[in-house]
Parts: sequence; structure tokens; C-alpha cells
Amino acid sequence: MLKKDSPSCGTQRVRVHGARGRPKRTGVGLFAAALMERLPLLPVEEEGRLHDPRLRENYFTRVFAYRRLKAALRPRWTVGDLARFHAAERCLLMAHDPRAYRELGRMLEGGAVRPRAELATRYPTVFLGALRTPATRRKHVKVLRHMQDCFGERLDARARTELTALIADYGRGLVPLMVPLTLIRRGVRRFEVASLTGQTYLEACPQELMLRNHT
Repeated sequence: MLKKDSPSCGTQRVRVHGARGRPKRTGVGLFAAALMERLPLLPVEEEGRLHDPRLRENYFTRVFAYRRLKAALRPRWTVGDLARFHAAERCLLMAHDPRAYRELGRMLEGGAVRPRAELATRYPTVFLGALRTPATRRKHVKVLRHMQDCFGERLDARARTELTALIADYGRGLVPLMVPLTLIRRGVRRFEVASLTGQTYLEACPQELMLRNHT
């Protein structure tokens, strides 16, 4: 998290003073520029933009995803390790960038023949780039409906009707994302839905941050 308009930490529209005339907002802070050049995949955001609930959620989602990815690419990681990581991130990626999810899947399908160093560079670039696209309400609804379908016949008519109504209410902006998501999380634990167990989308950030209470 960096300081807006700072000549050292601003990430965009920093004032640049010329020899004469009004300063132009075309610069990047010196420290911010060096940081982003040295660590191009590191999630970076200006503190002023975090007043927007959607941007705030997106930023912290990227922070924790970056941490998970670094852990997955530990020393001696295998293509199988990365494939398991990718499977756990499926729903999160679908909420942000479905095309990138499919591209990453194709990348892993050819992982056995790709140079390991290439995969270690290319996968993080596409993965974290996908998460820079903020998830939309429409995409969230698609993911929620997909998750509902994963329950199959485990949900009785009453529970299915309730969840369908909550997803629709979220789609209309009547309730925050946390409402249908909480019901799905409970169902996953109760019925031990294998295809949803471990999906990071269910808890992309610590609940204490309450990010999905406002989106």
C-alpha cells in the first residue's frame, strides 16, 4: 500500500515540475517505480483508492493470492503441486478472468514438456494479472450458481430455493456477497462437497477484514 501523490511512493499521476509552467501529473514516485520494476508481480495500490470497497477487496484478494502462490512455488515444487494450486483457485479465477483461467489450464496441460523455469515465470504472470481485473457482480453470480450446482441432490428443495433467492438478491444488489457465500460455505462443510472443499474463493481473505460485507 503506497501513498497517493507522493513524489516517492505515488504509483500514478504524480506531479512532475518542468522548467516553467504548471506541473504535469504524468509521473511515478521514485520508490514506487523502483519497487514495481524490481517486483512487477507484487500487488501495489495507493491508499486513497482503498476507500472504494470493490478496489479494497480486489487489492487484499491479490495480496493473499500472491502469498499462496509464493508458498506453492516453494523449492522443489512440481507441476503436480502447481496443478493442485490451480484447482484450488478455480472459482476465484472464474470470478475475475475466465479466459485467464482457461489459459492457465492449457499451460499446465503442457507442463510436462515446458521448461520448469518458463512455467515458474509464465504461470505467476498470468495468474496475478488475471486477479488485477476486479471481479464483477455478474461474474460472482455465475460462480455462485456454479457452486450451487456442485451440491447436486444434496440440497433439499427448501435449501435450494433459499440459496437461489439469495444469489438472485445479491445479483440485484440487495445483499452483500457474504450472505449467499456464508450459506454455501456451511453447505460445503456439512455435505463435504469434494469439488468445492479447499476452494480459495470461499475465503479469499481473512473474515476479520469483512471485505465481502460491502461488495
